[in-house]
Amino acid sequence: MDHKKMGDDIVRLVGGEANINGLVHCATRLRFDLKDSKKAERETLEKHDGIITVVESGGQFQVVIGSNVAHVYAEIMKNRDFGGDSSSTTESTGEKTSLLSKVFEIISGSFSPLIPAMAGSGMLKALLTVLTMLGWMSDTSDTYLILSAAGNAVFYFLPIFLGITLGMKLKANPYVAGVIGAALMEPSFTGLMDKGSDVSFLGIPVVMMNYSASVFPIFISISIYAVLDKLLKKIILKDLQLFLVPMIALMIMVPLSAMAFGPFGTTVGDWISSGVTWLIGVSGILSGVVLGGFMTFMVVFGLHWGFTPITIQNIGVGGDPIEAMAAAAVFAQIGVAFGIFLKAKKNKTLRTLAGSTSLTGLLAGVTEPIVYGLILRYKRVIPIVVIAGAIGGAINGHFGVKMTAYVFHNIFAIPVYTPTVVYVIAIACSFAVAAVLTVMFGYESKTKDTVSETNKSVSTSAESTPAELPVVLETKTTEIKKEQIYSPLTGKAVALSTINDPAFSTGAMGKGLAIVPEIGEVVAPVDGVVTSLFPTGHAIGLTTNAGTEILIHIGINTVALKGKHFSPVVQEGDIVRQGDLLIQFDIDKIKEAGYETVTPVIVTLTQQEVDVFETNQEHVQKNDVLLTLVV
Repeated sequence: MDHKKMGDDIVRLVGGEANINGLVHCATRLRFDLKDSKKAERETLEKHDGIITVVESGGQFQVVIGSNVAHVYAEIMKNRDFGGDSSSTTESTGEKTSLLSKVFEIISGSFSPLIPAMAGSGMLKALLTVLTMLGWMSDTSDTYLILSAAGNAVFYFLPIFLGITLGMKLKANPYVAGVIGAALMEPSFTGLMDKGSDVSFLGIPVVMMNYSASVFPIFISISIYAVLDKLLKKIILKDLQLFLVPMIALMIMVPLSAMAFGPFGTTVGDWISSGVTWLIGVSGILSGVVLGGFMTFMVVFGLHWGFTPITIQNIGVGGDPIEAMAAAAVFAQIGVAFGIFLKAKKNKTLRTLAGSTSLTGLLAGVTEPIVYGLILRYKRVIPIVVIAGAIGGAINGHFGVKMTAYVFHNIFAIPVYTPTVVYVIAIACSFAVAAVLTVMFGYESKTKDTVSETNKSVSTSAESTPAELPVVLETKTTEIKKEQIYSPLTGKAVALSTINDPAFSTGAMGKGLAIVPEIGEVVAPVDGVVTSLFPTGHAIGLTTNAGTEILIHIGINTVALKGKHFSPVVQEGDIVRQGDLLIQFDIDKIKEAGYETVTPVIVTLTQQEVDVFETNQEHVQKNDVLLTLVV
């Protein structure tokens, strides 16, 4: 790969040097702060050899390259100076875009940690619905009430959980933020509702409301608290901040939340919910067409997070029509994947990818691998997913289908939608139409089909650029060889698909596993050479003696910490033995700064086509076998 030419091409395609305010890079991508992102030729960039994908997130235009990013960055920065801290310029240009991006990023960052708990609780409620419908359990039995409490808890106490995650996102004390939410649900406070309109604070009337399962009040309260927290830390002596800052914050924020922010937030939420309901009432079919047809692309751009507070608000008052219509998009995506599975008979690798992702979508409702690995890769199916989603969405919208519990859209969650029969018909139509149209019209042009069939044995990883394909084919051998990658961390092993970063979760960077670390030490997973160590210390690349390249990326978006809390003990070019200490990092400080510590361990490139087998251990120790590569 010619890194200089690639760097020059990228600069030209993002709008030229005059359009660049700042540029930094992390372990996998170039992060541009552009004056006008519209000048960037995104489609041309995505088709460029060596570029995996392009992502716009957090006010940045991100070009995902992979393990060669440092070399490309170095070439770009030769004889150029764009500045190293793009975050400092984000607010000075493109203010409207930056503000909108930040709003969605805050919503996303606040809800993302809660999604597993909410989805699990929603599925439990779906199971209870099935059990009571079949008469296998009474809704008045002790067993039902205990399990119902487990299913309802995260939603009832949502202001507390959101207070904590929102506090982390806004870099305020998350536990004080959680206490503000808890205060609105504390029995002494909720007991005041029995007094009706006679409640007051220092003689000022207080409008009492039920804040369980509410969203907007806590968003407003914690946003104000984050500002207050920073102000108090500036004016109060450091030695007294430990107790004085949270004490004063609680004294101010809890009464203000009860008197102003809470009632205002509840009213705003009711207005928005009523407005959406009114719009759907005007034309359920049109609303369903828009949401069902285009929700796929709202997810790609992160716009779907704007619906989450409204969805939860609607569920709290009887049911949400938005997610019911949006569910059609999910089953349209699964239908496209299944159609590709049926169509790609001669491309075994693609067939395996399509089959596994369609099964994951049906059973778990996880479709990011379909969106990023298939739909955005084979753009011919984009109109198909729009048409199929629009049909199912229109059916759900016309008949007023609602989701009654927060769940991922999968076949096991069907009981939480009402009327259930209509919902089943709608998602079945979306799935069937998408699958049939994909089989009829194909997923790419005839020219591409021929190329795909010729190179059918080549890995689907986006790391394999066209220039590399002949090498992969020439080195292919029938001799069975095995290489083991050991765990560089101690912690919980999780699938890449669970990571809140599409470059990793879709497998675009390569195959592997992620680890939620319990000890802040990274050791060498193999015997080899340190081929890349990023200046911020948050990521390291190694090449094994067999030529396999491995990336270890500590946390998500931790490049923004600029090296804080990371202490590498090796340098580029060092020869290491498996088990040698590579990097030390402070887990607690990284979390306090608002970043996830989940660490992907990725096989980014091998000398030959390989199958990667993951460990089935839920918990791994340093030096346990994590991945097995079989040629």
